[in-house]
Amino acid sequence: METTAPFSQMKDQILISPQQLLAHWQGHRGLTRGLIEVYPDEHFFSYTLGGMRPCSALIDEVLQMADQSMQGVVSGDWPSFSEGEEPQATTKEQVLAQWDRVTEKINAYWSQIPHSRFQEVDKAFGLYEGPIYWFLLYLIDNEIHHRGQAYVYLRTLGVEPPAFWDRPQL
Repeated sequence: METTAPFSQMKDQILISPQQLLAHWQGHRGLTRGLIEVYPDEHFFSYTLGGMRPCSALIDEVLQMADQSMQGVVSGDWPSFSEGEEPQATTKEQVLAQWDRVTEKINAYWSQIPHSRFQEVDKAFGLYEGPIYWFLLYLIDNEIHHRGQAYVYLRTLGVEPPAFWDRPQL
């Protein structure tokens, strides 16, 4: 008995469910939240290296992208990139509160995404054209990239970052 279909027959099969993708993303978000928690307060908004932005600016970008994307992911009605933007946080506690609010927003919107929507091609914010699943993977990749930069910062500050494989579920 053959247990796997030839690749040519798999093109329309789901390899990961929407719930598995959400759990994967939220695992990364939990890890990034843990990084924010251990980041020294006195360096969060000011420490830079090699021309990179401070950790607060990296996290702010991740927050904005996720926050402003979910409406468009669900409906195709994309806000302008700065529409609805919250005032810039000035404390880590404010950043963590924003992080938690965006996490709840992702969870609330996720169940509203029609399964067919993941394959639809759209132009996020009028800038990034591709299938919705590709854009969601971009959001995850962007977060991982900026978390990696923050890991370098933590190491240079003598702080042990959270283990990258330890992804708490939110």
